Amino acid sequence: MPIRSKAVSSVALALALAAAATPVLARPVAQAGATAAGLPYDARRGVFSFSSGLEGSLPAVVQVTTLGQSRGPSSDSTDPKPYASGSGVIVDAAEGLVITNNHVVEGGRKFTVDLTDGRLFDAVLVGADKATDIAVLRITPDGRPLNLKQVQTVDSDTLRTGDLAFAVGYPLGLDQTLTMGVISGLNRSGLGDAVEDYIQTDAAVNSGNSGGPLLDSRGRLIGINTSILSGGLGGGNDGIAFAVPTRIMLYVADQLKKNGQVKRGQTGAIFGSLNAERARDLHLGIVRGAVVADVAPGSPAERAGLRHNDVITRLQGRPVANAGSVNATVGIAAPGSDLSVSYLRDGRDATTSLRVETPSDQPVTIGAQSVLAYGAALRNQDGGAQVVSVQAGSAAAQADLTAGDLITAVDGAPVADARAVATALQSASGATALTVSRGGEAQTVTLNP
Repeated sequence: MPIRSKAVSSVALALALAAAATPVLARPVAQAGATAAGLPYDARRGVFSFSSGLEGSLPAVVQVTTLGQSRGPSSDSTDPKPYASGSGVIVDAAEGLVITNNHVVEGGRKFTVDLTDGRLFDAVLVGADKATDIAVLRITPDGRPLNLKQVQTVDSDTLRTGDLAFAVGYPLGLDQTLTMGVISGLNRSGLGDAVEDYIQTDAAVNSGNSGGPLLDSRGRLIGINTSILSGGLGGGNDGIAFAVPTRIMLYVADQLKKNGQVKRGQTGAIFGSLNAERARDLHLGIVRGAVVADVAPGSPAERAGLRHNDVITRLQGRPVANAGSVNATVGIAAPGSDLSVSYLRDGRDATTSLRVETPSDQPVTIGAQSVLAYGAALRNQDGGAQVVSVQAGSAAAQADLTAGDLITAVDGAPVADARAVATALQSASGATALTVSRGGEAQTVTLNP
C-alpha cells in the first residue's frame, strides 16, 4: 500500500511558523527579507515568506517541448509534432544554455522553450547523456532581444539532510508551479544501472517536472529533478523524488558543451554493493561500502593494489554507500585523474590512489573471477553466467541486459560460465543473440557491438 506523506512536512512547518509568529510580530522589523526567529519574514505584509530569495530564479525556469515525427495519417505528416513535455532551467543567459533531462528530449527532431513571460523560442540540442539523464539545449535567437535570466548554482556537496528544498517546473499540464519540501537524503544510488548519486527530496515532483530545478531556500540551483519513486497506480507523487546534484550536472553539462558527449574513463575494477549477507561472509561490522568483485589484469585497479573482496569505504574523501557511489565518482572523473581510495582488507584499513584511464578498445576483458563484456559484468553461476552490473550507455545496456539476468546461451549455443560467454562473444561478429533467464522465464536479447 502506498504511503502518501508529502503533506506532513508542510503542515509541520506551518504549525511551527504559526507558533513563532506572535513574538516576532511584536518586534519591529525594518524591511522585507529580514529574518525573524531565523525565518524569512516580510514585515510589510506581516508574513513569513521565501519569495524574496526565490523570485529572482523563477524566470530562469522554462517549459521544454520536444517535437518528433507524426505517427498518424495527416496532410502535414512530415511536420514535427509535440510528443513530450518537461521543464528546464537556464544556467547561462549569455549563451542561452538550458539544462533539462535526457528523457525529455530523447528522440526529438525539434525543441521549443517557453519562457515565463510568454515568449516562445526554438532551441537546438547541444548534447545529451543517458547515463546521468542530463541534456543541454541552446535557445536559438530570432532577432528579438533575449533578455534571459539564469540561476545561481551552488555546490551540492554543501547540502545537509533537513535543508529546505523547492522544486519548480510545469507538472501535469499546469503553468509554472513551485513546491516545497526538505532534503530527505543524499548520495542515493542503486535505483538502476546509471551514474547515480541522487538528492532525495519530499518536495512534490510529478510528470512534467522532469528537467526542472531543485532550489535551496535562497533560490540557488542544487539539482535537476529527474525521477520519482511512486507506489500508486497513477505514477503520482508519493513524497519520494530524486534530483541529479549539481556536482554531477556541472561536469556533464561542461562535457556536453565542449564535446557534445561525455568522455568517461575506467579503472578496470568491477564493484558490487556491500550488504548484510556479504558483510557476514567477510566478517565485517559494517553494511555500507563497495566490494571489489574482480580486477582486470594490467588495469589501473590492479596497479593500485586492489584485490578481490577489498571493501571501498571512502573515495575522494566521500563516504561510499554502495557500488553506485563508486560508479558516480568514476563516472565524472576525467581520464588521467587520480582518485584517493580508502578500503578494508581482512578487517584492516588501507589507502591507495586509483587512476582513471581512457577506456580500452577491447570490448571483452577476462578477469580472474569475472568477465567484463560490452559493459556487462558477468560472474560464474550454475547454469550459465550471471549479470552482476551493466554500465550505463554501453552495448549491454542498449540490449536491455539487467543485473540479475542469467545468460544461458550465445547464438543458440549453451554456455557453462562467464568465460564461455566471453569466448563466444570474442568470436562472434555483428548482432549476437543472448538467451537469458529473467525471473524464471527464458528471453532472447540482441547485443549489437
